[in-house]
Order: sequence, then structure tokens, then C-alpha cells
Amino acid sequence: MGDVESRLSELIIEHSEEMNVVLIEFEIMPDHVHVRCDVDPQFGIPKYAKRLKGATSRILGDEFKHLTTKIPTLWTNSYFVCTTGGAPLEKIKAYIENQKTSQRK
Repeated sequence: MGDVESRLSELIIEHSEEMNVVLIEFEIMPDHVHVRCDVDPQFGIPKYAKRLKGATSRILGDEFKHLTTKIPTLWTNSYFVCTTGGAPLEKIKAYIENQKTSQRK
């Protein structure tokens, strides 16, 4: 795990706790992050995604200047949300855990 990935991992945990979001698991990919979490419906996933992206972009940009030389912001405004109510949790967990391995093939 590189310095940026390690720091991003710390920030995801820290900021999720601050927002009372329960992180179930997450995987940092080269150009995106998979997060499985429990968000209070009154708080909302859009607010969580926006705040997490804003905080991590700001902090990582300050700490790792090379991240800001190519693009104006670390994250795009877009994100994908999927509920997992009917899917077997073991399949979801395996999908997230195997992301890095499958992208290397």
C-alpha cells in the first residue's frame, strides 16, 4: 500500500466516524473507491459522498502536492449507489475484496 492509499484509508475511516457512518468494508482502487456502509437515511448517501470526497480531496491535495499538478480536483462529482437488500452479502463482500485482483488480470 502506497503513502497516498494508506492516508486515504485513514481519512475514509476518520471522516466516516465523524459523520456517524458505519463502514462495513471498503477497497481503494487506482481510480475509484468501493465502500459498503450503513448511512442513516436522514443524513443520506449524497451528503456522505460529497463530504467524504471534499475532505479527502482537500487533505490529500495539501499533503501530496503531486496529486494537484494534473487535475484541479481529486474526485469527480459523480458516484454510483446500489442498495444490497436482496443480494447475498457474501457475494457483495467477495466482489469488493476481489476488485484489485480482477483489475490486475
